[in-house]
Amino acid sequence: MKNFKVGVVVGSLRKESFNKKAAKALVENAPENLSFEFLEIGNLELYSEDLDLTPPQSWVDFRNKVSSMDAILFVTPEYNRSVPGVLKNALDVASRPWGQSVWNAKPAAVVSVTIGSTGAFGANHHLRQTLAFLNMPVLAQPEAYIGNAMSLFDENGKLTEDSTKDFFGRFMQAFAALIETNVAG
Repeated sequence: MKNFKVGVVVGSLRKESFNKKAAKALVENAPENLSFEFLEIGNLELYSEDLDLTPPQSWVDFRNKVSSMDAILFVTPEYNRSVPGVLKNALDVASRPWGQSVWNAKPAAVVSVTIGSTGAFGANHHLRQTLAFLNMPVLAQPEAYIGNAMSLFDENGKLTEDSTKDFFGRFMQAFAALIETNVAG
């Protein structure tokens, strides 16, 4: 079985983010042939085409990290029925300059996490729309809308809900199969 490097992009910057906790739980429940690296997006300067000729070092580093990954796992909250601005900025930074997107053809999976009951459905689908434009094959099933996140983790940030652990395991198995199918090797 081939091993794959997966970048994890979390759309929340909050220290005690439920999205970060969920991302860690997803990694813990993943098949052994996937290795993970969390890709920091909070330090990226806002995208401006004016900076493309001499990009900030944070952009260069981020683009290189994304480029080195076989696939990307996105875990995001929902802000105003969409993704947080910091996540949209990361998508823009790594998709530019035009024609040089480092996201191109990388398999992706989207998990949306919220304390509400809808599981951040709007953000999940808005992100999928953007990833389709970026030419990223996105895991279609199972869909992952994680609601009521405040009841899923203990005081140490560990996932305690067995049915969610089982779901995360199945989700990551499906993501591994998508990666295997889409990554040239």
